[in-house]
Amino acid sequence: MTVWLSPSQGRTWLNYMSVYHRLEYEMNRHLQAECGLSLADYTVMNALSAASSRRTRLSQLAITIGWERSRLSHHLQRMASRGLVDRVQSDTDGRATDAVLTDAGLKTLRVAAPKHVAWVRTLFFSDLDDDQVEEMGDLLDLVYRTILREGTLPTPEWPPAS
Repeated sequence: MTVWLSPSQGRTWLNYMSVYHRLEYEMNRHLQAECGLSLADYTVMNALSAASSRRTRLSQLAITIGWERSRLSHHLQRMASRGLVDRVQSDTDGRATDAVLTDAGLKTLRVAAPKHVAWVRTLFFSDLDDDQVEEMGDLLDLVYRTILREGTLPTPEWPPAS
């Protein structure tokens, strides 16, 4: 059994890790500078905006965005202090807590989204043609499905997988 990645796998993995770390840095820097939000804020608000009534159980939100529940809980406290989200008792389970994107949070997201989308187009898509974008989308979907199958987190209930 080979313990190392093949040369092609190694090159691909290192390229992915370089993109992942640099993209995370650039997205976070841009959102902070242009919108006063962190990438973590944007991630939470984007996920909540896709949920029914902009509301979901904390455990489901943590699964959806791939965070530990404790990290999400602490981050939601900081966001709630800024009026972006609320934490409320679940309508369906009195023992559970839901996160809700507030009207102010939705307004903030709607102001930030066009700037963020423009930056994503520049940083991620500007040197790719339509066929390459489609191919990358298919490959990333395949990798994501493998992660869902082999990983430790349950499959998110929403947003629906493509």
